[in-house]
Amino acid sequence: MTTSTSKATGSEAITRGIRVQVVPTFIPGQSGEGESWQGQRYMFSYHIKISNEGSSRAKLLSRHWVIVDADGERHDVRGDGVIGHQPDLAPGQAFEYTSYCPITTPWGTMEGEFTMQDEQGGLFEAAIARFYLVADQTA
Repeated sequence: MTTSTSKATGSEAITRGIRVQVVPTFIPGQSGEGESWQGQRYMFSYHIKISNEGSSRAKLLSRHWVIVDADGERHDVRGDGVIGHQPDLAPGQAFEYTSYCPITTPWGTMEGEFTMQDEQGGLFEAAIARFYLVADQTA
C-alpha cells in the first residue's frame, strides 16, 4: 500500500492497483446549530475517485469508515457498496461519487477501506488514507 496526503486536506492511497483519492469540502450552508441535531453540526462532503490501475478486474463489495471528531469520539460506519453501487472496475476504469458526513466539532478525520473482490474471488482491503474534515471559519 502506498499512502500520501494532498496539499490540502484530502488523501490518496494505492492498494493492489486500486487508487483511492479523496477531496473533502466544508459545507457552511448546512452547518450550524439546530434543534434537529441537538447542538452544533459541521457538514462536510467528500468526493471519492476509485481507479483500477492494476492488471485485473476488481469489484467493490463494501465500505468501512472510521470517523473521529476533535473530541476523540469515534464512529465506525459499515455498509454494502457505495451510494447504492458496487462498481466492478476493469483495468483502466474509474468510479467517482460524492457523499456527506456531519460531525459535532469543527474538525475531524475520516479513513477506512473498501472491501474489494478480485477476478479469482479473493478479497482484499483497498485503503482509504486518512483525510481531514476542517471547517472553514471564514466561510
